[in-house]
Amino acid sequence: MNGSALLEGRGVLKRFGGLCAVDKVDFQVNEGEIVGLIGPNGSGKTTLFNCITGVHEVDGGEILFKGEDITDDQPYQIARRGLARTFQVIRVYRDLTVEENLLLSRQWGEVPTIRSFTRADRSLHDKAAEIADFLLLGHHLYDKAGILSGGQRRLLELGMTLMPDPDLILLDEATSGINPTLIETIKDRIREMNGRGLTLMLVEHDIRFISDLCDRVIVLNYGKKMADGTPDEIKSDEAVLEAYFGDDGGSDDA
Repeated sequence: MNGSALLEGRGVLKRFGGLCAVDKVDFQVNEGEIVGLIGPNGSGKTTLFNCITGVHEVDGGEILFKGEDITDDQPYQIARRGLARTFQVIRVYRDLTVEENLLLSRQWGEVPTIRSFTRADRSLHDKAAEIADFLLLGHHLYDKAGILSGGQRRLLELGMTLMPDPDLILLDEATSGINPTLIETIKDRIREMNGRGLTLMLVEHDIRFISDLCDRVIVLNYGKKMADGTPDEIKSDEAVLEAYFGDDGGSDDA
């Protein structure tokens, strides 16, 4: 199923003062893949996601999406190209309903926020309901997001990335703080999304989650890429094991 390069980084560099958080990293995500991005605490995983999505300006190198240079694009421009993401800290609107959260995310700013609901036609309401059903949130469609559990809010956030029909989704620690039973639901939904042709890149600390889902795994350490291979290859790499399991497994600060 894996095809040509959908996302590519060439020598991506990001500094914060004297700290080199991402150090000339090369990477590639092919069409149809699920790629894991792992590494010890502070290894640069989230920073790399922020560089890819325009949250951080890069200090060197280039990033290509669908063969086009997006290095200097703004986040909204990158989103409109078909690249969506989630964040370590769940970002949903707790005072809005599940449906309203989905409708609000549908056009990535092409419609002013104040008009996002009034201009949604019936097909968009149907699409929101379909996505909610897919994520097992259909019975909460008209409930405020604030009543949902952490895992359900994570699923809603995932649904918000699906509304604009992206080509690639970056998931930043999708299982963080989630009940184990819902982790299996998230895993199942990711598989289903990939089966429908969606490409995904995952930052994750749960090695079993990564091993079960990913075609390929990229490992960062101190901002540098230290390995790139199948889950089995990564799990048998002694340098990776020493770097990864020597860490406390906390969240990625860089």
